[in-house]
Amino acid sequence: MARNGPDDTTRRDTSEVAAVEGLLALAHMRWRWSRARVRCVVEAVMRSRALAAADPAAHTALLVRSLRSAARVMLGRGRPGEALPYALEAAALARSLGGPALVMCLGTLAETYEALHRYGEAAATAREAEAAIDPPP
Repeated sequence: MARNGPDDTTRRDTSEVAAVEGLLALAHMRWRWSRARVRCVVEAVMRSRALAAADPAAHTALLVRSLRSAARVMLGRGRPGEALPYALEAAALARSLGGPALVMCLGTLAETYEALHRYGEAAATAREAEAAIDPPP
């Protein structure tokens, strides 16, 4: 189903997962400084938290994507202090998933640390991301 507006996420026949996916897609289509963009990702995080609480095995990856998207939106708005909690939680949850999700979350976390002028933590996080890409044999 194509997502064309916020009402698409509230239709009766829309599953909760599809609603979160729609909110994330809508947030990425919005103008960078739009308040609606922030509202979309915050709502996506809230809804995906509820899904992950009910069934962690099935919905943790969706929560990680929502948290990472929220961090990216906050970074894009020049609000790294608000991005940090989202980025930290996304990275913590992604560690259990591993793979590309972990690498992307660590990259977002490193970028957040750098925006906060916490260069030592940014470098350590970037090294962790590199190690996740090429794990030792």
